[in-house]
Amino acid sequence: MSLDLATTLTDLAADAAAGLHYQFGSDATVTAAAPGRVNLIGEHIDYCDGFVLPFAIDRYIVMAAALNGTNEARIATALGGEPAILPLNVKQEVTAPKWANYLRGVFQGFQDRGHHIPGFDAYIISSVPGGAGLSSSAALECCVATLLEGLLDTVLDTKEKALLCQKAEHDFAGVPCGIMDQFASAFGKANRLILIDCQTGEPELVPFENPDLTVLIANTMVHHELSDGGYAARRKNTEDGLKVIGKNSWRDATHADVETYWDAMGDPVNRRARHVVGEIARTIAAAEALAKNDFEALGPLMAASHDSLRDDFEVSCKELDLMVDIARAIGRSGGVIGARMTGGGFGGSTVTLCESRKASEIATTLSEKYREATGITAQIFASRPSQGAHVL
Repeated sequence: MSLDLATTLTDLAADAAAGLHYQFGSDATVTAAAPGRVNLIGEHIDYCDGFVLPFAIDRYIVMAAALNGTNEARIATALGGEPAILPLNVKQEVTAPKWANYLRGVFQGFQDRGHHIPGFDAYIISSVPGGAGLSSSAALECCVATLLEGLLDTVLDTKEKALLCQKAEHDFAGVPCGIMDQFASAFGKANRLILIDCQTGEPELVPFENPDLTVLIANTMVHHELSDGGYAARRKNTEDGLKVIGKNSWRDATHADVETYWDAMGDPVNRRARHVVGEIARTIAAAEALAKNDFEALGPLMAASHDSLRDDFEVSCKELDLMVDIARAIGRSGGVIGARMTGGGFGGSTVTLCESRKASEIATTLSEKYREATGITAQIFASRPSQGAHVL
């Protein structure tokens, strides 16, 4: 197979402008883009004061807009949802259409900061696969926020913008996510991973420039819905475990603490706790390995991360496990350095770190063996770390 190629930002912007003109008869005056993300390691610990290591992928949500002289935002989308008309002179509320709640949350964040949002028309287009564990929702939130910056001729602090978007997802989409997704979309830079300290909320850019390394992202096409309660239940498990251990933060907890309070926590809270402590340590070790260009150390860390997410945190699924197992079978001799599920889980994507010269061959094997076992054609593409949210 040939790898699925990204649509260029230039083409996405042109398509968004064409959609705006077709839907509303307007010519775009502001166009904004924000990327999805993939996480190399550090899953379900961004809400546990842990460290995470994502990067912005070269797949974007793009919005083209023009002022319309009203008190309403009229927004159409190529993503399959019905058009939305959102009043801008009232407090935002969660209502239909459901997809527009992400926008309403961002609007409210700007309104809470005293900004008057002028009426505008907009058209949304995307190359970020939805429901694939690649943070299409965070990309949408960051894109809307960046568009509003352009319309209002203002610039928020990047961290403030990311936190505004996180709050939008909490309050208007009902997903109690950590800071990773919005931070990755907002802070992304070309050829840089983003090591985020989720306790301090500070990102550190980590070089990822080696052309001999490629990250393959395999969308299993098994879609997930993080607002269905599974994500929130896992988060509550971690909160319950921390209370039993009696520490103020998971950063203060150790494997010995988990063992000491294993019976008191009970199942599954004890296994969730074991994942959190282990994943924090694995992410720190992975960042150190990257800093030393010790890529051989990354494979076992990625493998342990996936196994923990599968067995202790129980957010994997048979399709994710299968894709990881195929990559593991290819092995180091076949060019695979490491593989694991990425994102919130319950479906979505895997990430495979591999040798660039063998990436196409590895992608073909992943695709063919996955299709043989499931009958599903996966979407597989390579991505380098890319630019975060910005006005085009």
